[in-house]
Amino acid sequence: MINFLCHLFLPRASNNYRSYLLHFKVIASLVFVFFSLGLLTPFLTTSFPSVLGVSSDITSQQLVVLTNEKRQENGDLPLVLNDGLSQAAANKATDMFNKNYWAHNAPDGTTPWVFIKAAGYNYTYAGENLARGYNNASDVVNAWMASPEHRQNMLSPNYQNVGFSIETGNLGGENTVLVVEMLGSTNLAQEPSGGSVNKEVVVPAAAIPSSPAASVVTTPALTPTPVLAQSRSVSGAKAFLVSAASQKAPLINSKSFSLLVVNFTLFLFIFILVLDMIVIEKKKIVRFVGHNLDHVLFLSLILFVILIIFRGTII
Repeated sequence: MINFLCHLFLPRASNNYRSYLLHFKVIASLVFVFFSLGLLTPFLTTSFPSVLGVSSDITSQQLVVLTNEKRQENGDLPLVLNDGLSQAAANKATDMFNKNYWAHNAPDGTTPWVFIKAAGYNYTYAGENLARGYNNASDVVNAWMASPEHRQNMLSPNYQNVGFSIETGNLGGENTVLVVEMLGSTNLAQEPSGGSVNKEVVVPAAAIPSSPAASVVTTPALTPTPVLAQSRSVSGAKAFLVSAASQKAPLINSKSFSLLVVNFTLFLFIFILVLDMIVIEKKKIVRFVGHNLDHVLFLSLILFVILIIFRGTII
């Protein structure tokens, strides 16, 4: 067994002084396997969603706790989870999946405030944060806090309530997890001494055009019928609780599994190349092959790009 492992990982006479895993036929076989899996994955996620698909461990309670921790650190009062805002967030997520868009405003011009009003929440202040492609609540909150506009929403003293929705679905041809955060207050913020309160709706800068300050946020002229999420199986005010987090998750999370396999493979080959360089240098073996250091740098660059691509996004 030891000889077999040495044959795989270490340069020696049995593998012509080149780790067997670095031989051309082995690398070519791995490329073929990865290419085949890449072609099969969409078929498997469609045909066997209970086995391979997108899932998330994010819950509204986790997001509330983490958000309030950040607010406490900033000296702000905690937010209270609100049924109406949670319903509005669920309807917004469903609308994005149904109309296939990733933005604060829908292609038909529907704004976030329409969903909030339609859910029966008569706001004075309102805001929205969006995230996609994250698998845990901590990464979502940290991403929002790293963005100045989203951080302003998270820590604004104008807000008293919050609602979340975590939904899975296909957006732009990609199976993904959407997290919608709706923030609001039905009361005016307490005016600080020596100044006036800016009573604008606080949202990320790209969400809607800026508007002058007003005493109260104006109510949309039309209040459409609430958009009901397709995944709802519970009627009444608690329907928003039925989300991707409570549905049966697939056996294998396709995104996490793919990232794990790719990262492991790249780390393995980087390790083998470095080990190969050390052994060859130590034994002073002369051979006519490519420079391992170039390969290590190239694979490291690929790993960095993959980590960037697989990272979630926020708006």
